[in-house]
Amino acid sequence: MIKELVGKNLRQYGIMLALVAIVIIFAFATKGRLIIPNNLWALVQQNAYVLILALGMLMVIIAGHIDLSVGSVVAFIGAVVGYMMYTWHVNWILAVAAGLVIGLLVGAWHGFWVAYVKVPAFVVTLAGMLLFRGLAQVVAAKTMAGFPAGFNAIAGGSLPNIFGHIPNPLAGLFAAGSPFGQPLDGLTLAIGIIGIVGLILQSWRARRSQISHGLPVGPLSLLVVRWALLSVAILVVTYLLSMNLIGGTPIVLIIVGVLILIYAFVTSRTVFGRHVYAVGGNRNGALLSGVNTARVDFGIFVNMGFLTAVAAVVTTSRAGAAVAAAGQNFELDAIASCFIGGAAVTGGVGKVAGAVVGALIMGVLNMGLSILNVDSNWQMAIKGLVLLFAVSLDLVSKRRNAVA
Repeated sequence: MIKELVGKNLRQYGIMLALVAIVIIFAFATKGRLIIPNNLWALVQQNAYVLILALGMLMVIIAGHIDLSVGSVVAFIGAVVGYMMYTWHVNWILAVAAGLVIGLLVGAWHGFWVAYVKVPAFVVTLAGMLLFRGLAQVVAAKTMAGFPAGFNAIAGGSLPNIFGHIPNPLAGLFAAGSPFGQPLDGLTLAIGIIGIVGLILQSWRARRSQISHGLPVGPLSLLVVRWALLSVAILVVTYLLSMNLIGGTPIVLIIVGVLILIYAFVTSRTVFGRHVYAVGGNRNGALLSGVNTARVDFGIFVNMGFLTAVAAVVTTSRAGAAVAAAGQNFELDAIASCFIGGAAVTGGVGKVAGAVVGALIMGVLNMGLSILNVDSNWQMAIKGLVLLFAVSLDLVSKRRNAVA
């Protein structure tokens, strides 16, 4: 059992090391432009939607389903929210709340057909892709722009620097005016340190809980190595973000961070989360064990609808406009993030941490290839190859473990 746990952890570290390797490769290929603080800030902005959608898509995939409609739903909800602010002059907070409610209704629509009518999710969400893309084109027949500053700040704003700026101890290593020699945003540094402490405390409590219940745990040395690697990664990102000239900590990063914490808790510590894994791992067995599989299926699609609405608000806020063409290929990025992060094609397997790392890999690929001015068609081809390689590697690894 300990050997299996170590192997599982090594696979998780493997995907993290792959992310680090990709960042290093693109950092050299772009001559450092990828990791310039302002570009890192833009990376968070541009790829927040991938992280948000991946959280919901992960639960859908774990349960053995797929959702092809999220890109179209993002466009539809973004169009509705934009229309309310642009045409009806609705307060942006009320427009956002309405968008979230619409997302829940869309999720309930999909969940009804999948859970109770028993139509395969592939067919239901394929129909949803066409339906909501068409509705988006009807609502956003023309581009709508000029939204309130508060709405635009959701994806484009940053938290106020309440702690002031701190002299950069490494400024002397860089030339005057270098983007890496700027003063450090105090609030951003504080958030990074709090994040590291919280991560260590949470994982230590989880380990103690497993030991108290007689469950097997991996070696403490491996946990310490994990703490060290994640702490260094968080410190580096925090350091770079704290120097950006656009602002301090992006508001959208806080939104994404809170969602990640919530869904990590839901998937690992709640009854509903355990039921999702049970349904995806063995639907008949879960049914015989008393799990209401229809309710689980309905719940994951309602949840997907909610997160799609959040992604729609973030996407529309970042663009500063509502257009019918928004959300193109968003579903592919979300699905790819989950599979790259270790989710099983057959369901029952996957973790929030893996989906987040997968989403970051997709984000770095998007940003790096764009900085290198790689044609968009080649970008799609490269991401497709990365997805195929990641899933193939996972399947080969599982087969070897089964034989062993």
